[in-house]
Amino acid sequence: MEPTDATLMDRISTLLGDAELFAMSLLRPWQLYQLGIIFACFLVAELFRRWLGPKMHSWMRTLEGWPKWRLRILLTVHRRLRLIFLVVVLWIVLSIMRELTWPSRSYLVGIAASLALGWLGVVLAARLIRNNALRTMVRWGLWIWVTLYILGLTEDAGAVLDSVAIEFGDFRLTALAILKALVVTGILFVGARLVSQAFSGRIKQVEEISPSMQVLTTKAMQIALYGGAFFIGLKAVGFDLTGLAVLSGAIGLGLGFGLQKVVSNLVSGIIILLDKSIKPGDVISLGETFGWINALGARYVSVVTRDGKEYLIPNEDLITGQVVNWSHSNEFVRLDIYFGTAYGDDPHKVRKLAIEAAAGVERVLRGRPPVCHIVGFGDSSVDYILRFWITDPTGGLTNIRGNVFLALWDTFQENDISIPFPQREVKVLEGSTLATAAPIATD
Repeated sequence: MEPTDATLMDRISTLLGDAELFAMSLLRPWQLYQLGIIFACFLVAELFRRWLGPKMHSWMRTLEGWPKWRLRILLTVHRRLRLIFLVVVLWIVLSIMRELTWPSRSYLVGIAASLALGWLGVVLAARLIRNNALRTMVRWGLWIWVTLYILGLTEDAGAVLDSVAIEFGDFRLTALAILKALVVTGILFVGARLVSQAFSGRIKQVEEISPSMQVLTTKAMQIALYGGAFFIGLKAVGFDLTGLAVLSGAIGLGLGFGLQKVVSNLVSGIIILLDKSIKPGDVISLGETFGWINALGARYVSVVTRDGKEYLIPNEDLITGQVVNWSHSNEFVRLDIYFGTAYGDDPHKVRKLAIEAAAGVERVLRGRPPVCHIVGFGDSSVDYILRFWITDPTGGLTNIRGNVFLALWDTFQENDISIPFPQREVKVLEGSTLATAAPIATD
């Protein structure tokens, strides 16, 4: 940075001179007395924190079923108990001192109380920002601004920051402009997040809108809000967006070539949301992966399997690959199982018993009754196929097949239906002899 040396040094010298005068004023008896009162208030706040903190922590561990936002508020309050008690104690002491003595005798206590209250407000407001890096940056920036405002140094500090600048021809970028841009953009981002959350909650309550369109509408609203917050924040502090538009166009062209896969996944995600081929809650099979869709993202789809694994499948794979959607047009799913019985068993009776056994299994639909057919005559058994319908594939497929097999086993045992196993007959021709191989000698 290349600031104007004379102007910047003069302003810094003024600030240092004011700071020196303020430090010298602290050596007066009444100022030292107020510093002692402030330190005593801090000790009282620390004692209250040590007394109430463990009790509050134990009470918080017993809370179950509370909404997450309430638990976050309690956690924030628990972490800032010292500051909260300090604010309460300082303002109580300040009120008493203003009643008993002159205002000048409580000047430093008033500054400390205002600073503590301002810092506490900044901490609570910063919790609205989810991003840790952005929250830390906004919190420290607001702490500095609140401190300078209460101490009456905002104009001097602003003049110093405005003197530090980078110049490119007619373009002049100052440290003050950067700081304003960060603060304004951060505030607008918080507002955009709150509006998008409220909008998303309202959209989810409209049953006429499909889940995929709800996700698409929410994503479009988020992009519009965050993009608008970014450009409004830049425009509010005086940035010329014309050059930024040209630069963003060049960057977009480069990213288009370098991030083809990412762009392909983004476009595929939009296509998936528009054509409604899959939606949250659908049960799909893709290769060896079988599960239900948990969420649709901008780049991937989250699929949760029966064993609790969560697969993040790129959107492009769902567009270009063969996907089995078990619940695309309706919730009915037909399952087939194969079995065989002995040739001595009546096939008419076997079919009747198999249908009755499958119909008695939970989750098997009665409205679409099971059917059983002979599919062939095997080497050792008569082969059958049993078909039945379910409407809850998210409950699992292997377990329902197992329950039907178990019902068949019990029914066949009760009715003397045998399930054969492969058998082979060996005939010894007349005149032939049987010989056993000689054992192999071992050393």
